[in-house]
Amino acid sequence: MAITVTPKAAQQIRKALAQRGSGFGLRLAVKTSGCSGYAYALEFADAPADEDLAFESEGVHLLVDARSLPMVDGTRLDWVREGLNEGFKFDNPNAAATCGCGESFTV
Repeated sequence: MAITVTPKAAQQIRKALAQRGSGFGLRLAVKTSGCSGYAYALEFADAPADEDLAFESEGVHLLVDARSLPMVDGTRLDWVREGLNEGFKFDNPNAAATCGCGESFTV
């Protein structure tokens, strides 16, 4: 079981943590929401919580709670620029379908 990031995503995570002034890493969770059933939730974490599983990829710490892990196991987080927009993109092998906006998914 693992969550990974691309070098571009890792660079953005490090940059955001530096601008924030502190932080342990990035927490990835899944919440019930969106038109497809589930949505990704990202937040910066100052420390791992008791229920977090920790991963390291490209030199950054990623935290995922045990409930979310089966839905995001194997996910690769990338940083992409599409036209004038840029942001994180999830490559989740567990997603059976995603909505048109890319914000939610179903397993």
